[in-house]
Amino acid sequence: MGKGTQALKNVAVAGAVQPPPAGTTQHQVAVAGASGRMGHMLIEAIRAADDCRLAGALDIASSPAIGNDAAAFLGHASGVPVSSDIAAGLAHAQVLIDFTRPEGTLAHLQVCRELGVKAVIGTTGFDEAQKRQIADCARDIAIVMAPNMSVGVNVTLKLLEMAAKALATGYDIEIIEAHHRHKVDAPSGTALKMGEVIAQAIGRDLKEVGVFAREGVTGERDPSTIGFSTIRGGDIVGDHTVLFAGTGERIEITHRSSSRATYAQGSLRAVRFLAGQDSGLFDMFDVLGLK
Repeated sequence: MGKGTQALKNVAVAGAVQPPPAGTTQHQVAVAGASGRMGHMLIEAIRAADDCRLAGALDIASSPAIGNDAAAFLGHASGVPVSSDIAAGLAHAQVLIDFTRPEGTLAHLQVCRELGVKAVIGTTGFDEAQKRQIADCARDIAIVMAPNMSVGVNVTLKLLEMAAKALATGYDIEIIEAHHRHKVDAPSGTALKMGEVIAQAIGRDLKEVGVFAREGVTGERDPSTIGFSTIRGGDIVGDHTVLFAGTGERIEITHRSSSRATYAQGSLRAVRFLAGQDSGLFDMFDVLGLK
């Protein structure tokens, strides 16, 4: 056992999760990116939930929030400081909720694995190699990973699966998504998930049929393709529309988010689901019983 691993084990022992009072069940939850917009929404949702307690708060070392109470933005003292020390931030947690960047999430996940902390991952933009790292971690800890934690979005994905099977021939499929100016990846993870669900439903591979850019003389549209269009601007939380365009009619299935609160509430449902899982990689279809 290396020194780093032993140090993590020592932290785990020294900061073991404290059991809730007799007769109650509380999920001890840590939040990554605690001083960001999504981090604030998660902390507020945890505070409002009777069965959850904020047990840790992580952020990058350069964040001005480091050392401050994680709930200070609410005018509330949680007793949990924002920390850049991953092991210390997870020492009292049972589950980490992470909506950060791929590199940060993977660093957090390695420590989760060492400490036996489960994870809810809402981060997007992972490449295939990074996804394999996450799947490997899931051999030892339980993970819920989804590009969108919204309950409504995941119900929309189920509707798209049904629609795609019925509209597999004679309809061109286009996915249009819009997000705020600060989003760094495109298309959105949700849009890609929509494409994957549709492609699987009609027996295609999105890697082969996805079209992510059109410019100049593109030629006639290949009916087997699934097109993507991306919009970035303002403070749009997240809009997604899937267009099934046939001859004489078109069907549009749209989901619009007006608040990140939907992602926070879905994340807490994932936390509750993980309480019954020891290991494995799950998604929101598992959480919501949609499989």
